[in-house]
Amino acid sequence: MNNKGKRTSARRPKTQSRRPRRSSAAPTRGGGRQSETTALVRINKFIADAGLTSRRKADDLIKGGAVKVNGKPVIDLATRVHPGDHVTVNGDPVGEAQRFQYYLLNKPKDYITTTSDEKGRRTVMELVPSQTRIYPVGRLDRNTTGVLLLTNDGDMAHKLMHPSSKVMREYRVGIDKPIEPKHMAMLMKGVELEDGVAKAVVAMANPQDPCDVVLSITEGRNREVRRMFESLGYFVKKLDRRIFANLTTRGLRRGDHRSLTKDEVRELEQALGLQRTRERPTKPTRQSKGRKKR
Repeated sequence: MNNKGKRTSARRPKTQSRRPRRSSAAPTRGGGRQSETTALVRINKFIADAGLTSRRKADDLIKGGAVKVNGKPVIDLATRVHPGDHVTVNGDPVGEAQRFQYYLLNKPKDYITTTSDEKGRRTVMELVPSQTRIYPVGRLDRNTTGVLLLTNDGDMAHKLMHPSSKVMREYRVGIDKPIEPKHMAMLMKGVELEDGVAKAVVAMANPQDPCDVVLSITEGRNREVRRMFESLGYFVKKLDRRIFANLTTRGLRRGDHRSLTKDEVRELEQALGLQRTRERPTKPTRQSKGRKKR
């Protein structure tokens, strides 16, 4: 009976609270390692975003040993740049990513399409002053006029000039004598040049002036249009590029330039397959100034 009393008089253990404890030391999902990795930038993208060149050409610079990070040569294309790292290319420091700039120039005659000229000739850079390092996309001959894009967007410049992109280029060509119908057909079929066959997508002669021809091509080889006509026995007296991709010189006087609109940049990116992330634009208020849709 005493044993029974002992059992009844035994203290009951205190019930534990089933409420889970929150540990302040528990790591968040992904932890600091994820945020650190997100802050890193691949070396070729860092160079391209700085406006120096395209990612593909940056890869060539890396492979050639021209790139250093914090004084040490980098040849691994998978290298990522940390915030605060000092990057140089051929000894020149590479700055942080720049905001891309795009300028459309209606190029006049007697200007060289290059960033500088050792002979002291005038360059297109004199017509488009910019504090950011920009450069022309492709080349137009000294005596060729018309659409010329200048930018610091290396990836876009590379895509625009690559033959696989098949970017449309429309020219108005003035020749020394009326063009024959058979030669118009040959331009469409393709003419043999020293670096391969060149073929027009569109070739139309002005019925009122057979010396005035509109020609469209999707390549940008050196002096390609001039050489196409020269192979058929014609001398090009005047050459004006009226369209390049989705860009025209409509409303732009010779020698003048303007910035591309956001829509023009977006159209180029979509046509070239460039995936870009950008902040969501704010909706314009009724009081904001701007051109009305209608």
